[in-house]
Amino acid sequence: MEQKINPVKFNNAHDGMSRKQQIIRKPNQDNYQGENSLKIIPLGGCEEVGRNMTIFEYGQDIVILDMGLQFPEEDMPGVDFVIPNTEYLKGKEKNIRGVVFSHGHLDHIGAAPILLKKLNNPQIIGRPLTLEMVKHRVEDFDKNSSKKLKTTYIQGLEQKISLGAFTLSFFQIDHSVMDAVGVILETPVATIIHPGDWTVEKSTEGKKFIDYSHLSKIKRPTILMLESLGALVSKESVTEEEMLANLYMLISKAPGRTIIATFSSQIERIKQIMEFANKTNRKVALDGFSMKLNMELAQRLGYVKIPKDVIIPIDKAHTCPDNKLIIVCTGAQGEEKAALSRIVAGNHRFVKIKKEDTVIFSSSVIPGNERTVQRVKDNLYRLSDNVYHSDIIDVHISGHSNIEGIKYMLREIKPDYFIPVYGNHFFLKEAAKIAYGMNFRKDRVFVPDNGSVIKFTPERAEILKDKVPVNYVFVDGLGVGDVGEVVLRDRQMLAEDGMFMIVAVIDTTTGKVKGSPDIISRGFVYLRESKDLLAQTRKKVIEIIEKSSMRTQGNGNDGFRQINGDINKMPSLNNQTFVSEPMNASYIKDEIRNKIGDFLFAKTERRPMILPVVIEV
Repeated sequence: MEQKINPVKFNNAHDGMSRKQQIIRKPNQDNYQGENSLKIIPLGGCEEVGRNMTIFEYGQDIVILDMGLQFPEEDMPGVDFVIPNTEYLKGKEKNIRGVVFSHGHLDHIGAAPILLKKLNNPQIIGRPLTLEMVKHRVEDFDKNSSKKLKTTYIQGLEQKISLGAFTLSFFQIDHSVMDAVGVILETPVATIIHPGDWTVEKSTEGKKFIDYSHLSKIKRPTILMLESLGALVSKESVTEEEMLANLYMLISKAPGRTIIATFSSQIERIKQIMEFANKTNRKVALDGFSMKLNMELAQRLGYVKIPKDVIIPIDKAHTCPDNKLIIVCTGAQGEEKAALSRIVAGNHRFVKIKKEDTVIFSSSVIPGNERTVQRVKDNLYRLSDNVYHSDIIDVHISGHSNIEGIKYMLREIKPDYFIPVYGNHFFLKEAAKIAYGMNFRKDRVFVPDNGSVIKFTPERAEILKDKVPVNYVFVDGLGVGDVGEVVLRDRQMLAEDGMFMIVAVIDTTTGKVKGSPDIISRGFVYLRESKDLLAQTRKKVIEIIEKSSMRTQGNGNDGFRQINGDINKMPSLNNQTFVSEPMNASYIKDEIRNKIGDFLFAKTERRPMILPVVIEV
């Protein structure tokens, strides 16, 4: 269907405008003070799946959408998660009128405990379940800190909230977690429409798609920012009714226990499983801290009514007949400490996999987790004869739409400008191609990077050349940002070629090595099977130290040198005069590090991290 763009006041004479992003520099903030312009700045979520956070700035007013985390990639050893970089907001904390949370998934709320505190706890806005999830995460991170939160609950879609130059309102969306909501931000120069994460699906009652056509009638010009994870998915979405029929069929036919792995946020799915268990005289055991917590929150808020006596504690699961037990647990993404991973590894205190168990992955694979999930599946196939996932049968509905869904949103909303967001760069580019295929003009579609500044004024719209800082901020244990690129590079080196520690004791009077250097190897070679290499290395270390501990000079004074007017006799050997000077331990360690590194690479074609320890006696 041909898409017609309504005429707007913006200057459209920049079809050839360069989109090339320049070197990351912090834009001059002085140029923005009081300026009659809207700036949209994604701090994350436009080059990866996760770390979603977007700044909307008009003059002295700032509104933030979401504060998500990103799970570590394989080249980030030891990192717990990654959060957005908020350097751009330094000194602007007082301008933040509110932080809006679109829904309760960790890629949208996971960084809140750290960033809210860093930004002086601005007002937070969201639906009740979403904000309760945020509060619990804040409390877990820092006890009693949730009391400092200034919360505004969204009670209904008709609600409007004034945030300085912004007017905030809401609209209904479909997603895989309760209380997800779309956001409308009206400003003097443009109106932003942002569904957060979304999908287009039919309910079990056969209702039609949500009607978004009313969004085409709001104050123009309009900017649609659309999550783009489905931009490559052409497969027609399964309905919830069909998915549940498959799930119930597998449970009914299960010869033993049914173990269902899903996201802890799938509250509606867990509720449906409990209702089915109640009808068929089965019991449900929930396993996973976040899953139990979310169900408690939903029950307390009145979103879920758990059938009486259907839930049993996981430690009592063995008291129920196998074919009458459903275990619903976390770990569908292969998370190391989640319930399913512990079950598969044989480390779970109360559950051991049996051949007749039925294991169901009622979840999709988050991009980036493919290898981890596949490893769990492989191990499960060894342990159970009945493993099911969406590659075999539809047992999950994704919370993200497909190509047809993106087209539907564009046709319904008819935006003046389109900004694809949320996903790796190629997802965003493919979403842009969908818009081009519907006759969107290229100067009306902006594909941002993290840190891009998209600026709208009454006269024009453009991506500025300069970006704001968005480099990774790593969270490792209690440390936030103390693991930098250098530390990460060291970890990568240790993971690739291991560590080789050399401990040498040097007599400072003679410059000789006392005894034999000790060698400790981790992740490089097995010491007991590398005796020849170690003997050669020790010999090499002694040579390096003894050459480095004394410096030679030319034979200018035939074994003598003058110090403060005095002639001093120095030891001489082979026409070389040796000058006794204080031993330079740093120089010796550098020599060991460089020369032993080259020596080991020549012998093994591996380059471990060399850690020389010099003890002077």
